[in-house]
Amino acid sequence: METTLLYVVAALGISIIINIFLKKLGVSQIIGYIITGTIIVYAFDLRHMNESHTLEMVGEFGIVFLMFTIGLEISLSKMGTMKKEIFGNGLMQVAFTAIAVYFITLYGFNLSVKTSLIIALAFALSSTAVVLSYLKSSKEIYKPYGQISTGILIFQDIAVIPILILIGFLTTEGDQSLYEIITHTIISAIIVIGFLFIVGKRLMTWLLHFSASSEVDELFMGSVLFIVVAASLLAHYMGFTYSLGAFVAGMIIAETKYHHKVEADIAPFKDILLGTFFVVVGMKIDIAVFIDKIGIIVSIFIGVFILKSIIMYLMLRITSTHRRSLKAALALSQVGEFSFVIFALAGMGGLIEEELGQLLVLIVIFSMVVTPFFITRIPAIVEYLSGKKDVVEDMSALATRKNHVIVCGYSVVGKFVTKQLDKLDAPYIVIDNSHKHVKEALANGLEAYLGDASKKSILDAIHVEDAASVIVTLDNIEKKRLICEAVLQHTKDVNLVVKVISLEEKEKLEDLDITVVVDGKLEVARVLVERMITCKLNYK
Repeated sequence: METTLLYVVAALGISIIINIFLKKLGVSQIIGYIITGTIIVYAFDLRHMNESHTLEMVGEFGIVFLMFTIGLEISLSKMGTMKKEIFGNGLMQVAFTAIAVYFITLYGFNLSVKTSLIIALAFALSSTAVVLSYLKSSKEIYKPYGQISTGILIFQDIAVIPILILIGFLTTEGDQSLYEIITHTIISAIIVIGFLFIVGKRLMTWLLHFSASSEVDELFMGSVLFIVVAASLLAHYMGFTYSLGAFVAGMIIAETKYHHKVEADIAPFKDILLGTFFVVVGMKIDIAVFIDKIGIIVSIFIGVFILKSIIMYLMLRITSTHRRSLKAALALSQVGEFSFVIFALAGMGGLIEEELGQLLVLIVIFSMVVTPFFITRIPAIVEYLSGKKDVVEDMSALATRKNHVIVCGYSVVGKFVTKQLDKLDAPYIVIDNSHKHVKEALANGLEAYLGDASKKSILDAIHVEDAASVIVTLDNIEKKRLICEAVLQHTKDVNLVVKVISLEEKEKLEDLDITVVVDGKLEVARVLVERMITCKLNYK
């Protein structure tokens, strides 16, 4: 027990020191956790714990909580609007990538059919843990390419289930027929999802309602943890991954009014457990083998990276723009963490030779180490490859600006707002995340800037703390809330005026300290009555 505590304390101390240093360099904390795992293994000679099932289970629950928070972002209604991204783009990406890798490994490297199939399916997957952590933290998840990437990642996580079933079928060598396995899987899926949505939804809503009304934070947090773990265990006992149950539970809670509070409360647990997962990844690194095989590892990684990028770009380019397709393709070009599970099960089942399996694991680890450095630089890379710059104006002129109005969004309402400000001769700037809207504003002679107003760097650049007012005119309630949260976190000394179009939107913003919430329908009704009272009726 004392030895275990020593390892835990050492891991915490090392990870804190490393991540503080990496933070100053602008490097992702994921790298710090991976380095921590490697240091712990060699410092305490714990290489025998590389295959520890308990340790892997703790790490896996980092993925579980990540999938739960993703489910909170993907409600049933939103999933319905993302059918193309999930079931269209996702299916094509996995299928085309797997087919290409299969033929390359089968004919190019002369591997067996089963081995080629396992490698193809594993390499078709991307890293949910790394990519979605970045997209969520940077709020890129709300951008078009972020939505495309999220949809494909969701399908990949769903695809893990039939892949694991296939491995089981190949391992058992026909103890069960394929028909029996598929039938059992479909019945189990119906039971799990049906139970969670029919019975679980009522239980979850009831539990969250009473724990929230108790006004005891510990009870609410305990209820959330119970929901996540219980849903994960239910899915696992029915033969699926833990993360599927957590994902479905998140989707259910996304339909309730508690989803924002749940997401905020669960974040520390997710981050800690996700950090544990990457520590486990670092523990799997055999430095001697890695150094000996570094040339092969890097070469295969680059080959996979280029192949996946080309396939995804060509596939996405059919229905999307060049920039969005290229960004999404580069973001999903790595090999994902679920490949560990696939290679581990395939190795235990004798589908992959031990030496090859170890090499494949090192390729996955190398991919996950490189990705955090690379993914943050995707916008710059896309700009370089595209050969032209985005519509971005230099914001340095705003350094001395004070008492100006910031108009967030230049769609229909934003245009009318700027016209009214022109009549008042009030100084203002326009900030919008759409190239099209910024071009329109610049063409109309306005001072407009391209940027996401929910990001701290943009708020710093436009000096929101010195503004007289911030007017949010966007229609998307999620983006609207993100901007409001960012502005209020940045400064309390600004008038925040927000447009809403329904009572539902108003309720979703009521927990924020917004100065003025303007209900579009209510204001129209008020103006109609005022005009009725003041108009002159002519009688003949």
